[in-house]
Amino acid sequence: MPFAGKLASEFLINVAADKLYKIFKHECFNLPTISPKFIKQVRVHEGDWDTHGHGSIKIWNYTTLEGKNEVLKEQVEFDDEKLMVIKTGLEGDAFRYYKGIKFIYQVVPKDQNLSLLTLAIEYEKLDDSLPHPYRYIDLLISMMKDMESHLKCKPSMS
Repeated sequence: MPFAGKLASEFLINVAADKLYKIFKHECFNLPTISPKFIKQVRVHEGDWDTHGHGSIKIWNYTTLEGKNEVLKEQVEFDDEKLMVIKTGLEGDAFRYYKGIKFIYQVVPKDQNLSLLTLAIEYEKLDDSLPHPYRYIDLLISMMKDMESHLKCKPSMS
């Protein structure tokens, strides 16, 4: 794998870890409302919204930071103990550049309303001259900022 790599970014987010992880695991169908500039539609390809957990396949229609409409079909895995989500790309626009691509999100609680969010992308480029997937890290960071604003404004149900 001479063209393989990994990009990572981590930052603090002013949201409780369990609330952020809950969006990833149980409420990703709300992302077009939470981050409408970037996420246009999320559809379950295998399963339904009640059983879309570990191993399910979803199709994401999204808009890049450059304003291009793209699609990604992915399979998801969850690690509830580590508050980690792993999304393995199966097909879509990213495969014009990459033989394989995997998105990993991990939420680490820091205090009641503060979490450390780690975003990583593991990838294998089709050719060494093709770009590294920085654009996807930037897109994920922008989407996470939308999630932070949404969850900070959302009244507590307790």
